[in-house]
Amino acid sequence: MLRREWLDRTARVTRYLRGDHAFAQLIRFALVGGSSNIAYVLLFIATNGISPLVANVAGSIVSTVIANEMHRQLTFRAAGRVGWFTAQWEGGGLAVIGLLISTAALAGLGFVAPGLGEIAQAGAVIAIMAAVGVLRFLALRGFVF
Repeated sequence: MLRREWLDRTARVTRYLRGDHAFAQLIRFALVGGSSNIAYVLLFIATNGISPLVANVAGSIVSTVIANEMHRQLTFRAAGRVGWFTAQWEGGGLAVIGLLISTAALAGLGFVAPGLGEIAQAGAVIAIMAAVGVLRFLALRGFVF
């Protein structure tokens, strides 16, 4: 009987996560982000011998393209409404805006609190990136897809 209950709960959770609710989309958004970060790291490692700058740019571009397409097809299920180029152009633009915001926030942090320790800096980076991620999710959900 316990196995049947577990299977029923698993099926309900799976149905929910496949739905179009904002929280289900947010979970898929985070999973896509994690997957694209793995792609970035792998490409960075593969091209780092050329130059760290080239590796960073290549990894950023390829992982952003992957993430935008996965968001179009999986996170927001917008493949029928939004074309590939539109998703790349608008999603890529949001990624650049997010990069500018996070860079400005980190530069501001360095100016306002130059003596922060490594743990506090890491915490600030996590908070800034989380805030940028939430803003990107809302913009993608509201304006792109």
